[in-house]
Amino acid sequence: MRTILHVDMDAFYASIEERDHPELKRGPIIVGGQAEHRGVVSAANYVAREYGVHSAMPMKTARQLCPHAHYFPVRMKDYAEVSHSIQNIFRKYTPLVEPLSLDEAFLDVSGSQLLFGSGPDIAVSIKQEIKESLNLIASVGVAPNKFLAKIASDAEKPDGMVIVEPDSIHEFLDPLPISRVWGIGKVASKRFANLGVQTIAQLRALDAKLLCELFGEQGQHLWELSRGIDDRSVISDRQAKSISRETTFSQDVTDVEVLKTVLIELVEDVARRLRKNELRGKTIQLKIRYDDFSTFTRDLTLNHPTDITNEIEESALHLLKNRLPERALSIRLIGVGVTGFDTGALQQRSLFEETDQQKHSRLDEVKDQIANRFGTESLKRGTRISSDDSDTEAADE
Repeated sequence: MRTILHVDMDAFYASIEERDHPELKRGPIIVGGQAEHRGVVSAANYVAREYGVHSAMPMKTARQLCPHAHYFPVRMKDYAEVSHSIQNIFRKYTPLVEPLSLDEAFLDVSGSQLLFGSGPDIAVSIKQEIKESLNLIASVGVAPNKFLAKIASDAEKPDGMVIVEPDSIHEFLDPLPISRVWGIGKVASKRFANLGVQTIAQLRALDAKLLCELFGEQGQHLWELSRGIDDRSVISDRQAKSISRETTFSQDVTDVEVLKTVLIELVEDVARRLRKNELRGKTIQLKIRYDDFSTFTRDLTLNHPTDITNEIEESALHLLKNRLPERALSIRLIGVGVTGFDTGALQQRSLFEETDQQKHSRLDEVKDQIANRFGTESLKRGTRISSDDSDTEAADE
């Protein structure tokens, strides 16, 4: 039987600011871009959330809801440095670590239990080590698969630890609202409401054929998840055929400028992970999920493999601008990925002139060195400054 952990840092960016400014503890803290430049909220601590502030919200709205909050710009390099330390803690217990973002990851500890104890024992150890070494709080879900572990980690935030035993899966899932099932958004929830379906128990009672008639191939997926079935493996960056990152918004986004800001941050993380694992890819992928549950993937293949942030960003923004369906913009999820890996030493000429490509590669190398050594904001690209240097983690609980 597999044992999967999902570790999720509680209000990650805001918690780091709270840790570094202990005099502000118990007050509202909001991290994000500048209101006057269409900045968005990247993270809000739990006090600020009581005022209705949430990630991906325009900063202007956040200031209206909570004008007395303490506001901080995104310190991405510092957050990445802390994330690196957290990832090192994970890898003490298992090499099978699948990062989802800077603040969350799946761990497969099935083969680690003879050394470190049961899954819950390992979860406790990880929580304690993060607290003692970094003075931060993590919530952990322990379960037989990814889907259950992810839901479990969110069940008792903050500072939670929830264990889902194999013989109690239905007991755990049944009372939860169907919105907890991956992929069920507002539109799908309305369709289920018309059927009188509000809980996972009621969803589980539906016939698989009916779900497929309503949602196509995704219907079978919903049928399986309602039963706690999820056979996906934990795949580390080194094992992956693609490196990707996505974020699900707590509220649907209709502003393309917000999407651009978020997409740039996702690209930053993907490119950094490519370079860390000495990988380059030729195909840039954009993933978009609308509020009606429909999901689209668009890709662009370069004539050369790349790990250069600027190249990936331009490709992703091109896909966002030119390749989306012609329909109203109401986005629930956005993601970016790179695939078609080539770890060879030679690179062909790109859309850039060779000197420009080399320049961007050197800039990325310097930025990575700064992040690894100092965790500071000493160096920024011009596009990052103009986009408010903000990041969005919709799941930053």
